[in-house]
Amino acid sequence: MKKKRLELLNLTLSQSQSGAYTLVLGEADGKRRLPIIIGNFEAQAIIIELENMTPNRPLTHDLFKNFAMSFEINIDEVVIYKLHEGIFFSKLICSNQEKQIEIDARTSDAVAMAVRFNCPIYTYEAILAQAGVLFEEESAPSESKPVKEKKAGTRQSKDKDITSLSTDELQELLQRAIEDEAYEKASQIRDELNKRKKSS
Repeated sequence: MKKKRLELLNLTLSQSQSGAYTLVLGEADGKRRLPIIIGNFEAQAIIIELENMTPNRPLTHDLFKNFAMSFEINIDEVVIYKLHEGIFFSKLICSNQEKQIEIDARTSDAVAMAVRFNCPIYTYEAILAQAGVLFEEESAPSESKPVKEKKAGTRQSKDKDITSLSTDELQELLQRAIEDEAYEKASQIRDELNKRKKSS
Protein backbone atom coordinates (compact mmCIF):
# COMPACT_ATOMS: atom_id res chain seq x y z
CA MET A 1 0.00 0.00 0.00
CA LYS A 2 1.31 3.41 -0.96
CA LYS A 3 1.89 5.81 1.91
CA LYS A 4 0.64 9.41 1.89
CA ARG A 5 2.79 12.03 3.58
CA LEU A 6 1.16 14.29 6.16
CA GLU A 7 2.11 17.71 7.48
CA LEU A 8 1.41 19.06 10.94
CA LEU A 9 -0.91 22.03 10.35
CA ASN A 10 -2.60 23.03 13.58
CA LEU A 11 -3.30 22.27 17.20
CA THR A 12 -6.38 23.78 18.85
CA LEU A 13 -8.48 23.25 21.94
CA SER A 14 -11.12 20.59 21.37
CA GLN A 15 -14.68 21.89 21.08
CA SER A 16 -16.23 18.63 22.23
CA GLN A 17 -13.90 17.28 24.93
CA SER A 18 -12.84 19.34 27.91
CA GLY A 19 -9.07 19.46 28.42
CA ALA A 20 -8.37 17.82 25.05
CA TYR A 21 -6.90 19.20 21.83
CA THR A 22 -7.53 18.65 18.14
CA LEU A 23 -4.36 17.86 16.21
CA VAL A 24 -4.78 18.60 12.49
CA LEU A 25 -2.58 16.77 10.00
CA GLY A 26 -2.86 17.70 6.32
CA GLU A 27 -2.19 15.71 3.17
CA ALA A 28 1.12 17.04 1.82
CA ASP A 29 0.07 16.81 -1.84
CA GLY A 30 -3.68 17.24 -1.43
CA LYS A 31 -6.54 19.06 0.28
CA ARG A 32 -7.62 16.55 2.93
CA ARG A 33 -7.19 17.14 6.66
CA LEU A 34 -7.01 14.49 9.36
CA PRO A 35 -8.29 15.79 12.73
CA ILE A 36 -7.17 13.72 15.75
CA ILE A 37 -8.20 14.29 19.37
CA ILE A 38 -5.22 14.14 21.76
CA GLY A 39 -4.64 14.78 25.44
CA ASN A 40 -3.40 17.97 27.05
CA PHE A 41 0.01 16.54 28.04
CA GLU A 42 0.78 15.30 24.53
CA ALA A 43 -0.42 18.59 23.00
CA GLN A 44 1.90 20.54 25.30
CA ALA A 45 4.78 18.20 24.42
CA ILE A 46 4.25 18.95 20.72
CA ILE A 47 3.86 22.71 21.20
CA ILE A 48 6.96 22.98 23.42
CA GLU A 49 9.14 21.35 20.77
CA LEU A 50 7.68 23.32 17.84
CA GLU A 51 8.08 26.60 19.69
CA ASN A 52 11.68 25.72 20.66
CA MET A 53 10.93 26.05 24.36
CA THR A 54 13.32 24.44 26.85
CA PRO A 55 11.67 23.05 30.00
CA ASN A 56 13.65 23.12 33.26
CA ARG A 57 13.82 19.32 33.28
CA PRO A 58 13.40 16.89 30.34
CA LEU A 59 9.84 15.87 29.55
CA THR A 60 9.05 12.20 28.93
CA HIS A 61 9.37 12.59 25.15
CA ASP A 62 12.69 14.41 25.57
CA LEU A 63 13.93 11.62 27.83
CA PHE A 64 12.97 9.04 25.18
CA LYS A 65 14.81 11.02 22.51
CA ASN A 66 17.93 11.39 24.67
CA PHE A 67 17.86 7.69 25.49
CA ALA A 68 17.49 6.70 21.83
CA MET A 69 20.24 9.02 20.63
CA SER A 70 22.61 7.80 23.35
CA PHE A 71 22.37 4.34 21.78
CA GLU A 72 22.47 5.69 18.20
CA ILE A 73 18.83 4.85 17.51
CA ASN A 74 16.99 7.12 15.10
CA ILE A 75 13.29 7.44 14.28
CA ASP A 76 13.13 7.41 10.49
CA GLU A 77 9.38 7.93 10.12
CA VAL A 78 6.00 7.71 11.82
CA VAL A 79 3.17 5.77 10.19
CA ILE A 80 -0.51 6.06 11.14
CA TYR A 81 -1.42 2.59 9.94
CA LYS A 82 -4.90 1.81 11.26
CA LEU A 83 -8.19 3.43 12.27
CA HIS A 84 -10.49 1.29 14.41
CA GLU A 85 -13.62 2.55 16.18
CA GLY A 86 -12.39 6.14 16.00
CA ILE A 87 -8.93 5.32 17.38
CA PHE A 88 -5.84 5.95 15.24
CA PHE A 89 -3.00 3.43 15.58
CA SER A 90 0.60 4.46 14.83
CA LYS A 91 4.09 3.04 14.80
CA LEU A 92 7.59 4.44 14.96
CA ILE A 93 9.98 3.12 12.31
CA CYS A 94 13.32 3.09 14.14
CA SER A 95 16.81 2.11 13.05
CA ASN A 96 20.37 1.86 14.22
CA GLN A 97 23.40 0.90 12.19
CA GLU A 98 22.38 -2.76 12.15
CA LYS A 99 18.62 -3.09 11.74
CA GLN A 100 15.24 -1.39 11.44
CA ILE A 101 12.36 -2.13 13.81
CA GLU A 102 8.77 -0.96 14.28
CA ILE A 103 7.47 0.18 17.67
CA ASP A 104 3.75 0.54 18.35
CA ALA A 105 2.75 3.96 19.77
CA ARG A 106 -0.22 6.16 20.46
CA THR A 107 -0.59 8.64 17.62
CA SER A 108 -0.17 11.63 19.95
CA ASP A 109 3.13 10.23 21.28
CA ALA A 110 4.25 9.29 17.77
CA VAL A 111 3.71 12.86 16.53
CA ALA A 112 5.49 14.26 19.61
CA MET A 113 8.48 12.07 18.70
CA ALA A 114 8.27 12.96 15.00
CA VAL A 115 8.71 16.65 15.75
CA ARG A 116 11.71 15.87 17.99
CA PHE A 117 13.44 13.69 15.40
CA ASN A 118 12.30 15.89 12.50
CA CYS A 119 11.04 12.82 10.67
CA PRO A 120 8.14 12.49 8.21
CA ILE A 121 4.63 11.36 9.16
CA TYR A 122 2.70 9.06 6.83
CA THR A 123 -0.67 7.36 6.59
CA TYR A 124 -2.48 5.27 3.98
CA GLU A 125 -5.10 6.28 1.41
CA ALA A 126 -7.73 4.08 3.07
CA ILE A 127 -7.39 6.03 6.33
CA LEU A 128 -7.54 9.39 4.56
CA ALA A 129 -10.58 8.24 2.60
CA GLN A 130 -12.31 7.12 5.79
CA ALA A 131 -11.39 9.92 8.19
CA GLY A 132 -10.08 12.80 6.07
CA VAL A 133 -11.96 16.07 5.73
CA LEU A 134 -11.72 17.71 2.30
CA PHE A 135 -10.56 21.33 2.46
CA GLU A 136 -11.55 23.33 -0.61
CA GLU A 137 -8.75 25.44 -2.09
CA GLU A 138 -10.68 28.69 -2.13
CA SER A 139 -11.18 28.51 1.63
CA ALA A 140 -7.71 27.20 2.45
CA PRO A 141 -5.68 29.30 4.88
CA SER A 142 -2.50 30.97 3.67
CA GLU A 143 0.80 29.27 4.48
CA SER A 144 1.93 30.14 7.97
CA LYS A 145 3.95 28.75 10.83
CA PRO A 146 2.22 25.55 11.96
CA VAL A 147 0.60 24.82 15.27
CA LYS A 148 -0.42 28.04 16.89
CA GLU A 149 -3.23 27.59 19.36
CA LYS A 150 -6.18 29.60 18.15
CA LYS A 151 -9.86 29.99 18.83
CA ALA A 152 -12.45 28.27 16.73
CA GLY A 153 -13.95 30.13 13.77
CA THR A 154 -16.30 32.98 14.48
CA ARG A 155 -19.26 31.36 12.78
CA GLN A 156 -20.80 28.98 15.29
CA SER A 157 -23.42 26.45 14.32
CA LYS A 158 -26.34 26.01 16.68
CA ASP A 159 -25.94 23.17 19.17
CA LYS A 160 -28.32 20.88 17.38
CA ASP A 161 -28.08 17.11 17.20
CA ILE A 162 -26.66 16.49 13.72
CA THR A 163 -28.56 13.21 13.40
CA SER A 164 -31.81 15.21 13.19
CA LEU A 165 -30.61 17.27 10.20
CA SER A 166 -31.32 16.41 6.57
CA THR A 167 -28.49 15.35 4.26
CA ASP A 168 -28.61 18.73 2.49
CA GLU A 169 -28.41 20.55 5.83
CA LEU A 170 -25.46 18.38 6.82
CA GLN A 171 -23.64 19.15 3.55
CA GLU A 172 -24.14 22.87 4.14
CA LEU A 173 -23.01 22.57 7.77
CA LEU A 174 -19.95 20.59 6.66
CA GLN A 175 -18.96 23.32 4.22
CA ARG A 176 -19.32 26.00 6.93
CA ALA A 177 -17.24 23.95 9.37
CA ILE A 178 -14.48 23.55 6.78
CA GLU A 179 -14.49 27.28 6.00
CA ASP A 180 -14.20 28.01 9.73
CA GLU A 181 -11.39 25.44 10.02
CA ALA A 182 -13.50 23.57 12.61
CA TYR A 183 -12.03 20.22 11.63
CA GLU A 184 -13.31 18.33 14.64
CA LYS A 185 -16.89 19.38 13.91
CA ALA A 186 -16.37 18.65 10.22
CA SER A 187 -15.18 15.12 10.99
CA GLN A 188 -18.30 14.47 13.11
CA ILE A 189 -20.55 15.65 10.26
CA ARG A 190 -18.57 13.61 7.74
CA ASP A 191 -18.99 10.49 9.91
CA GLU A 192 -22.76 11.03 10.04
CA LEU A 193 -22.91 11.45 6.24
CA ASN A 194 -20.84 8.27 5.73
CA LYS A 195 -23.14 6.39 8.11
CA ARG A 196 -26.16 7.41 6.04
CA LYS A 197 -24.48 6.36 2.78
CA LYS A 198 -23.82 2.89 4.19
CA SER A 199 -27.37 2.43 5.41
CA SER A 200 -29.00 3.64 2.18
